[in-house]
Amino acid sequence: MIFLCASGPTFSYAEVSQKEKSALIDLFHSTNGSGWTTPWDLNTSISTWKGVELKDGHVVGINLFRNNLQGVLPESLGRLKYLTHLNLAFNGITGVLPKDIVKLKSLKVLRLEMNRIKGSLPLGVGQMKELEVFSMFNNFLSGSIPPTFGELENLKELNLSSNNLKGIIPNSIGNLTKLEALGLFENNLEGSIPQEMGNLGQLRELVLSNNQLGGEIPAEFSQLASLKILQIQNNRFDSYTGLKQMDTKQFLVFDTDEKTLNPRFNDIQLQRTRMADTKFEDVDDNE
Repeated sequence: MIFLCASGPTFSYAEVSQKEKSALIDLFHSTNGSGWTTPWDLNTSISTWKGVELKDGHVVGINLFRNNLQGVLPESLGRLKYLTHLNLAFNGITGVLPKDIVKLKSLKVLRLEMNRIKGSLPLGVGQMKELEVFSMFNNFLSGSIPPTFGELENLKELNLSSNNLKGIIPNSIGNLTKLEALGLFENNLEGSIPQEMGNLGQLRELVLSNNQLGGEIPAEFSQLASLKILQIQNNRFDSYTGLKQMDTKQFLVFDTDEKTLNPRFNDIQLQRTRMADTKFEDVDDNE
């Protein structure tokens, strides 16, 4: 009994490995931790640090949403191999994504929206097989959307709106059969919408407006029976025939430049604003 009483608290409050602790400290220093809204006291137990979730002696969650992080993300972030949730949204993070971020193979939720991150998306993102949420809207990302996003078979939300992305929408996006929300609003994307996107049977929100997309709307859109929000205005489409095969009663929000279609949806009057400013601003603290 004496042994159990003495050892119990030691097990419960066991600190994480030095490798994981040093990664947290790197994050603190590289993002001006002393200037955070709620800074960490590095002289206290990690279990008391704001937004850090521990389980079985490992860091499994970091939530520093709207906490005035200013600076770059350290490469050592990739050492947190047990991390499942990373929410650093609505801060002032700059620089590029660490190349080792793709080593976070247990990560389910990555929220970095509303920062100032530049550079390209990681080609190795397909290694992060557990990802369910990848949200980086309102940053300064450039380059193209890696086709390897199509390897994230558990992905439910992909939001890359309001960046400087260019190139085409990869056909591989059609592999994301669990996807519920896709936001690519306000980029420089071109080419046609892949017909493979008709495979996204769980998709509820599709926002492609304010790009340079062209060609025809795929006839396969008629298969998107779960779609409630569709915004494709301010593009360069040649034909909207594919939309005419859709069930008009399914939509809550429908925005297109084809004016002959719009009156069919005027019985629903909603304020129609960009998804990046509405749906995702109130982020669950647990994420």
